[in-house]
Amino acid sequence: MAKKNAGDDHIIACLSYLGILFLIPLLAKKDSKFCMFHAKQGLALFIVSIIISFLGMIPLLGWFIILPLGMLFVLILAIWGIVAALQGKETKLPLIGSLAEKFDL
Repeated sequence: MAKKNAGDDHIIACLSYLGILFLIPLLAKKDSKFCMFHAKQGLALFIVSIIISFLGMIPLLGWFIILPLGMLFVLILAIWGIVAALQGKETKLPLIGSLAEKFDL
């Protein structure tokens, strides 16, 4: 029975890296340290993606450099986080993991 709960936590933790869906593990699994770790990282990734989106509005530089490279960076980190969650690991994402640790949720 414990493995089923752990598997559920892994799947719910994966949602953390899919944009605003970080709210699901944040609200539904507050008692799970594993889910909260990934929800915090998902929140940090979401904030970074919003910042990149705003910077992407800058004519030319934003359109052709900041937005494409920034969103590629966010996509890579999201995949990295999803893979870690599915494997049951609490792996800090590069550059964003230290920001996520500062959140007190």
